[in-house]
Amino acid sequence: MKAIVNVRLKKGVLDPQGRAIAEALRGLGFHEAEDARVGKVIEIELDETDPERGAARAKEMAAKLLANPVIESWTVEIAA
Repeated sequence: MKAIVNVRLKKGVLDPQGRAIAEALRGLGFHEAEDARVGKVIEIELDETDPERGAARAKEMAAKLLANPVIESWTVEIAA
């Protein structure tokens, strides 16, 4: 099974890369682009058959390595 971990900066944490993207979009004529936030997606192939155990292990991986819990939040989804 595949675990998909989405990591994003928490609200209130400055995102200079997202700000630069929003400014560049406006510079290209996409004036409706008020703001942008940048994150990362990590796909992990798990040797696991139980979706609940797979999700729990992926959450543990995110907390221990994939995200900085001080400034980032994460979600985990399991794909068959």
